[in-house]
Amino acid sequence: MEWYAAYLMLGAIAGFLAGMFGVGGGLVLVPVLLFLFDSQQFPAEHVMLLALGTSMAAILFTSLASLREHHRHSAVNWRVVRNITPGILLGTGIGASLAASIPTRGLAIFFALFMYAVAAQILLNMRPHASRQLPGATGMTLAGMLTGCLSSLVSIGGGSIVVPFLVWCNIPLRNAIGTSAAIGFPVAIGGTIGYVVTGFSVPALPTHSLGFIYLPALSWISLASIITAPLGAKATHHMKVGLLRKLFALLLLALATKLLLKVLA
Repeated sequence: MEWYAAYLMLGAIAGFLAGMFGVGGGLVLVPVLLFLFDSQQFPAEHVMLLALGTSMAAILFTSLASLREHHRHSAVNWRVVRNITPGILLGTGIGASLAASIPTRGLAIFFALFMYAVAAQILLNMRPHASRQLPGATGMTLAGMLTGCLSSLVSIGGGSIVVPFLVWCNIPLRNAIGTSAAIGFPVAIGGTIGYVVTGFSVPALPTHSLGFIYLPALSWISLASIITAPLGAKATHHMKVGLLRKLFALLLLALATKLLLKVLA
């Protein structure tokens, strides 16, 4: 039962952050799931992929819950979502296949470095200037492929990539966050399918796994995140989130450092 309680608490926190920042929650889910799975003595060679796959599947529910709230505030640009989705679906499949072929140690280091990059972007307020318009169909497809591939590799909803891209393309920040939350759904669909397929015939996975998705963790995380993701999305439209963004960045730095120390040790 203590593991279920941990999954519930993790889902509540990740859901709120996903709704508030449009990041899908994976940046928090993956490192914490890695520690929880390791504590349960899951096979060491599979824990990173199980954390990535379970996190990606949880984003299915998180993104749905948060995008509804953002849509209610007219913050989702559905034309952008439609145009970028084909590239997203292709890219996530490629990313999941790449993740399954990368050694666990290298994948964990890459994930930690990505967390450092996101934290630095937030702390230094590194936002691109709105200096161009959205690209055409080809450009949006390529942007979707890049977003989907990287998002699947590190199991995020794509907000860390999509929000700066949309701001650069003259989309207001609140709309960029809302649109990113909606884009997280096709990211999660493609990534989840990829992690199920690549892990489907892998031996020695924990009981109740579907490919690289650990279903008990997914169930409890999703239950909590469905409740808290709309609260985070609502907070985006009713409060200043500057301080919370910085606290979120500090949390990422702490989790990334703990992950690196564990891997390098």
